[in-house]
Amino acid sequence: NGDLIMINVPPLTEERRKGLAKQAKAEAEHAKVGVRNARKDANNEIKKTDVSDDMKKNSEEDVQTLTNTFVKKIDDILSVKEKEIMTV
Repeated sequence: NGDLIMINVPPLTEERRKGLAKQAKAEAEHAKVGVRNARKDANNEIKKTDVSDDMKKNSEEDVQTLTNTFVKKIDDILSVKEKEIMTV
């Protein structure tokens, strides 16, 4: 009618759903690698500082806790997205 463009999108096939789920897993793994690289960078910066060994250890534990938290969030988001993709 001049204001809208309507596109008919056919329903996803089982094969396409599996492909999208696989792609979502790959993106989640890419995100996890990014989190782990950030952890490595943070730990390297902590090691460069001139503070006591106890503070360095506590800081590294805090970084690991944050890493675990974000990896868990990524896994949770992935499981929800996979379920959404595979739902007919």
